[in-house]
Formats: sequence, structure tokens, C-alpha cells
Amino acid sequence: MQDFKEIYEQYWSRVYRLCMGYLNDTAHAQDVAQETFVTVWEKLPQFRGESAIGTWIFRIASNQCLRQIARDKRMPRSAMPGEIAEKSEAAPEGKIAYLYKAISELSETDRIIISLELEGLPQAEIASIVGISEGNVRVKIHRIKDKLTEKFKHYDGH
Repeated sequence: MQDFKEIYEQYWSRVYRLCMGYLNDTAHAQDVAQETFVTVWEKLPQFRGESAIGTWIFRIASNQCLRQIARDKRMPRSAMPGEIAEKSEAAPEGKIAYLYKAISELSETDRIIISLELEGLPQAEIASIVGISEGNVRVKIHRIKDKLTEKFKHYDGH
């Protein structure tokens, strides 16, 4: 059994990027990533090793993101005042911000699939996390990349 600190250090940035791909909001992504690791901390003694630890962690993170999306739908956030939004230094810049925006416009399933793909997870693990066949994952990744490529044709750098 891995030490929690090692797990946290190994997976924090990947879980954060996954949450960012889902939520397209740095503060919410940080909160949900933190909630993910609170859950990992609490449930680690019960982890039976039936899947890879990373698969288990990404499944927890995906579920946390879906819960956050559901909460946001029930209680929409108000827009941040312009002067505060402009001062936020945590927001990614340029093409990366545009990529997160484009990903956030995808369906929930497509968001998780492409976020896990961007994290370099094997397609078999993505299939396990999402609950679809590996062949379906391959097809969906191809279609998602086509959608994102199409969106980037309209990217003007602003």
C-alpha cells in the first residue's frame, strides 16, 4: 500500500488538470481536486487493489467533478466582477485557456474522456473509469479531437 503523501505528490497535478478540464474554473478545480484527496485519504484503508490506484483516484475525481457540475446546475454561480476576474493570476493563459474553454463546452462524458486522455491514461483504464468499451473510447477520442481541432480553427489568440 502506497503512502498517502506519495499518492498525493504523484497524482495532485494530474487530478487538478482533470478537474480543470471538467470545470474550466481554477478555484472550483482546486476545491474539487482537494475534495478528491480528502476522499482518497478517508477511503485508502479500504482500497482493495482491484484496479490500479490511479484508476481508482481518477474515478473518485470524475465523480467529484460530476457532483460539482450538478451543484452548479442547481445553484448557478454569479459572474465575478470584471476587475477581480482580470486580477486572477491563477487563470491559464492563451491557448491553454482556450483549450480548457473548448473542453468545458463538450458533453460531460466527452470532457472526462479527453481529460483522461490528455493525462496519458491508457484507453483501457479510461474505459474502466467511464464504464464504456475500449473500442468506444477510441472512437469517442477521435471524434472529440476532431471537435477540438475544429474549434481551434477559430482561435484568434485573444
